[in-house]
Amino acid sequence: MVHLHKALVALCLMFCAAAHAQWPTEKPIRFVVPFPAGSSPDVLARTLTEALSKTLNQTIIVDNKPGAGGNIGTRFVAQAANDGYTFLYTINGPLVTAPRLFKKTLGYEPETDFDPVMLVANSPNVLVVAQSFPANNVDEFVAAVKAKPRHYNYGAVGLGSASHLAMARFMKLAGLDMHDIQYSGFNQITLALLAGDLHTGFMVPAAITPHIKTGKLKALGISSAQVQPTLPDLSPIASLGYPNFEVMSWNAILAPAGTAPNILLNLHQALVKVLNQEPVRQQFQAQYFAIVGSTPTELKALMRLERKAAEQLIDELKLSLE
Repeated sequence: MVHLHKALVALCLMFCAAAHAQWPTEKPIRFVVPFPAGSSPDVLARTLTEALSKTLNQTIIVDNKPGAGGNIGTRFVAQAANDGYTFLYTINGPLVTAPRLFKKTLGYEPETDFDPVMLVANSPNVLVVAQSFPANNVDEFVAAVKAKPRHYNYGAVGLGSASHLAMARFMKLAGLDMHDIQYSGFNQITLALLAGDLHTGFMVPAAITPHIKTGKLKALGISSAQVQPTLPDLSPIASLGYPNFEVMSWNAILAPAGTAPNILLNLHQALVKVLNQEPVRQQFQAQYFAIVGSTPTELKALMRLERKAAEQLIDELKLSLE
């Protein structure tokens, strides 16, 4: 279950009296999702806002503003009025990797242009191989790739994406060398794996789980540090000899910097209630996301930690998208 942090309880005592009249009902609250309709963050945002609108007794709309790997919609929220009517619902990429990949053109600074609200949920990536790949576990995978350097390829959804950096990080830890092939989305990677045109990749669970169940693809491990309740049969790669390996995909909510503390507190309290509702939890679990429900401070710390690690890896790979 998700619970308010002690610091938030103290804040509540300070601001609850001022928090009652902050959202006039005639104006809807907008959650900007910087990715297309039907994408994983869009599906989860709509699940969350449907329940949240009932809890707050407010109209909440999901506004998709895709483009540039999520940077366009994220920039929009960074420049939006901090009046409590616009929030960002995003994955980690625009907050963690984008600042290094788009140094000149990003147009926002994650640490200063936003007030963190909550890390909503997270999910591991799955190390998947084609059915014909000569490995059934991580040890066999590493041995096969080491035996034939530069022979195998892996798929990723763009340079600097989570799927790309997850494999780059694992290859560095395990001493592997493979070709990368960039695709427009996980559906295209899945099709290439099924056709045997691609050997492996770190994949979002929702894209490949049906094919794992039918035996058309093989799952070797997950990128989380611990076993995940949504994927109980898969072992963390970190537990298989690579203790420093952890790459998680996550969803977070942020507000334009300077949003009133009572608004942020009210939203956080409402989110805690919503995320404890069983139908909401089940819908997140159906997308293989585990509820987190962090404090704003915890989200801010996570952003800093992951950004530092991502920047180091991006620099080592000499990546830039400008």
